[in-house]
Amino acid sequence: MTERRRQFDAALVWAGFAACAAGWVVHRMWLDVPWPRVADQLVLLLASAVLAVVVRRVLRASWATALAAVWFAALVFFAGVPAVLATLLLAASAFAIGGLVARDGAPVLVLACGLAIIGGVDGWFLTLPVHRGFVYAPLLLALCVLRRQALVAALMQARDGWRGAVAAAPRGAAFAVALCGVTSSAAWLPTALADDVNYHLGLPLQLLRHGRYVPDLANQIWAAAPWLGDTLQGLVAVLARGEARGALDLLWFVLAAGAAWTLAARFASARMAWVCVALFASLPLSAGLLGGMQTELPAMGLLLALAIAIVQPRNAALAIGVLAGGLVALKFGHAVAALVMLAWALVRRGRPDLRGIVAGSLAFFAVAGSSYAQAAWLSGNPMFPLFNDVFHSPLFDARQLDDARWHASFGASLPWRVTFFTGDYLESWRGAFGFAWIALAGAWLLALRDARTRGLALAASAILVLPLVPMQYARYAFPGLVLLLAPLVAACAGALGERRAAFALAALCVLDFAFLANANWLQHTNALRVLVRTHGDATAVFERYAPERALIARMRSRDDGESVVLALDPVAPAIAELGQRGRSVAWYAPKLERERIAANADASGARWVDLIRGVDARWLLVRPETIDAAQRIALDRLGAKREETVGAAELWSVPAPEIAR
Repeated sequence: MTERRRQFDAALVWAGFAACAAGWVVHRMWLDVPWPRVADQLVLLLASAVLAVVVRRVLRASWATALAAVWFAALVFFAGVPAVLATLLLAASAFAIGGLVARDGAPVLVLACGLAIIGGVDGWFLTLPVHRGFVYAPLLLALCVLRRQALVAALMQARDGWRGAVAAAPRGAAFAVALCGVTSSAAWLPTALADDVNYHLGLPLQLLRHGRYVPDLANQIWAAAPWLGDTLQGLVAVLARGEARGALDLLWFVLAAGAAWTLAARFASARMAWVCVALFASLPLSAGLLGGMQTELPAMGLLLALAIAIVQPRNAALAIGVLAGGLVALKFGHAVAALVMLAWALVRRGRPDLRGIVAGSLAFFAVAGSSYAQAAWLSGNPMFPLFNDVFHSPLFDARQLDDARWHASFGASLPWRVTFFTGDYLESWRGAFGFAWIALAGAWLLALRDARTRGLALAASAILVLPLVPMQYARYAFPGLVLLLAPLVAACAGALGERRAAFALAALCVLDFAFLANANWLQHTNALRVLVRTHGDATAVFERYAPERALIARMRSRDDGESVVLALDPVAPAIAELGQRGRSVAWYAPKLERERIAANADASGARWVDLIRGVDARWLLVRPETIDAAQRIALDRLGAKREETVGAAELWSVPAPEIAR
């Protein structure tokens, strides 16, 4: 490379950083830094460093290993021993079975394939009453025993790979692990985000309570939506005999971080691979996804593993089929990413032989097909409620779902606006998408020019941009940004030299780190501080930030049967954990939503009485600030009684008809 070319490349990279700095100043981004949360993060960093000093002396370990041990111990404390043990058993089983389709592959590739296989196969049996700990535990343990040689080999390879990676860049490893640790604190929080308490908790907690899943599309239109992520959540919940979301989320996070390192190491040094991990960990949405059950978290792990399968020299048709199937099994929207990656695989690897095509296709459908088959059986629409304008299921309107909030327009300014005005593209605060899209724009051009990184950069760019074409919702694009980090880091190293690139990217990590709590409302609050002060008491968090979950726990102490609970607030119907006994009048239940609209038009309250009696509700979840006059009249006519109040929510009991006034 000539000196003039080198200077041009460096100028191009610095131009991206300069544009980011200019935007940060022009838009006064310091006003949106959540300073109290930054203080909490710094306290956690300092505490982990102090504890790591002790661990280093006791175990004679590296800084990275000592820090990882400290943060793992914190997860055990806040998530609970049963949840962590259940997740470790799942991970061991995934290593055992993943080796069947990813022979001699990197440990992260083996783990990703195993998780996709276990979740995909289990999905075909969800409606059968077999989901019990005494079924799961022996099966998974037997799998580990039968595949013990492959399991031990994968674990030894992972151990040796960790030691080698840390030894190659000890300071970079410590920096990355420290950032990963602070980000992992999001997994300590109990499940309280809206989509989780309104929908995602339904499948796992039905398996936990009843040993089976009964999709009720009439009362929850998403009940048969692609469910691989929630199926694995149910599996670990059954094994742990309680919710285990945080532990499994952290497994997905570690998988994605390890895959990011492995992928980046193909294009750059170990030092820069650790910088790639640090960039991933510092992105605010990485923490935001760790706090919930959204599919983008597991999608990142599977997507990065799929990229590793494509770039590895050996034939990987079966692994590619499994991982592409896993993406589609998480959510139909991830089919875009799967198709882009399959297209890149064809271009890079050439057309596979007929045997590879057949094996990969069978693996794809075995992993991806269960929820789509169940949706077709129950509704006539394999993607219900999506594309009902095509399939015309009678259970929903013949229209395509859309959300008017996320149409801020698609255009050339989208990267800038998503970066600096993230609240227009996500339920968040500014800066929640991180600043890499702008800061590394110059590096992106260099990654496209370099033949080594061009294919991955093009694929990742498509996966980043295409989901934003129909609807400008930033979370859907985030896996593409994470996949793009590896070629961007390599481009920075090539243009600036490793030392300068490492310092520049570390500064970007610090900038993103300051906005870590902006990605969702729960992490933006005092919830983590409340959890730490109460020594991990989830109830204290629920009472302050998710009152319906606290009320449901109190209701169950009185009535742990199957009596119906109706949520009257159409905006916050936090009833997913109730399974079949939960009802809402939100848009998730079209029939009851129509009845709610009609009842609101009847000032006498008679239609509300009929609605509540029609579902045979014995308990009501009420938000006093949203209740109207007709509902109050209906409650009086029913003889309903306020039983509990927690924060902004109330629990009411409804007498049986024969004793009502």
